Amino acid sequence: MSMNSTDFPLVWMTLTQEPNHDHEQDFAEFEANLQRGEPFVLLTDTVPAENHEHSQEEKKRTALWMKKHKVQLRQLVLAMIVIEPNSAKRLGFRAFAPVFAKFWGYPLLVSDSREEAMTTARELLAQNRKSRDR
Repeated sequence: MSMNSTDFPLVWMTLTQEPNHDHEQDFAEFEANLQRGEPFVLLTDTVPAENHEHSQEEKKRTALWMKKHKVQLRQLVLAMIVIEPNSAKRLGFRAFAPVFAKFWGYPLLVSDSREEAMTTARELLAQNRKSRDR
């Protein structure tokens, strides 16, 4: 996964994995966004290959990193929005969403288009601003 934070608080993730991918850089990018201390939304229009398996080392590193940043993840990441035009795959993501949310601490939402995802992200950010202003 890599992150593009140019349009923060809209953070685009690329979830495809190349051989020899630097996972430490991924975590550093994620952590840099958390250190901003402001809520943001993750968006992606890429998904890992269906046959992609994480090694035990990757799983352990992810779990340890997530536990270390659990409070920040719950407070600052409003959602991850996956853009998936295929309706059958969207159903699969929706079925996986509760497991994802339990592990990461923020919701997994699914949109069928980039436009819908952007609208949802802006609504989440606006709702968050309203609730903080109260």
